[in-house]
Amino acid sequence: MSGWSDAAIWGIIAALALGTWLIRFSFLGLIGGRRLPPWVLRHLRYTPVAVIPALIAPLVVWPRATEGETDPARLLAALAALAVGFGLRSVLGAIGAGMGTLYLLNAVF
Repeated sequence: MSGWSDAAIWGIIAALALGTWLIRFSFLGLIGGRRLPPWVLRHLRYTPVAVIPALIAPLVVWPRATEGETDPARLLAALAALAVGFGLRSVLGAIGAGMGTLYLLNAVF
């Protein structure tokens, strides 16, 4: 159906598994017991700040629920969550504001 043989697909799966294991081992196995320099620790603090927006932005701008069309309710909910998050410095407050705004706007429109 796809033009790939079973052996080729299993080979790709094995190569990806090995690659994933090597990436994780490079951090956990090789430097897991060592102290990291302060500059590395400083940069690692910003990893969630970079990753979380990259995961959430496509879900807000091109949500699957609307077949990839931008939904004003989702944008306003994201803005409400962002405003509360910055204003109150509360993750739970931001989640609650975003959820509340989304549910309210979906109920109204």
